[in-house]
Amino acid sequence: MKQVQRGFTLIELVMVIVILGILAAVAIPKFVDLSADARQASVQGVAGALSSGSAINYAAYSARGTGTAVGSCDAAKGTLQGGTYPSNGGTYGAAVVGTFSTTSGATNTCTLTFTPTSGSAVTASFTAIATP
Repeated sequence: MKQVQRGFTLIELVMVIVILGILAAVAIPKFVDLSADARQASVQGVAGALSSGSAINYAAYSARGTGTAVGSCDAAKGTLQGGTYPSNGGTYGAAVVGTFSTTSGATNTCTLTFTPTSGSAVTASFTAIATP
């Protein structure tokens, strides 16, 4: 009489668990490092917003004579909605540096640096256009 097998043997189950463990050990380090990439992308996004806001602000100043005064790299934050840098609940400190020509319409390269409470500082560059 033939015996019909139902289910999996213990060896088969152990092999599946071992294979899943190996896959998890290989995949987890790739996902752990995503926080640094996410932090860099967010700072580049803020720098892009500063560049766009500065360009739109200069266009409004040129067309209507009104706009936010941008006389330094740090003053470019006035072109953002809310007039300040994103703070992520107060866990990031922002610093903006760069030599700035206050001649109206002058383009200036500035560097935005976010320093988190844990981890290393992240920087990105943006262009600010001077307006009186």
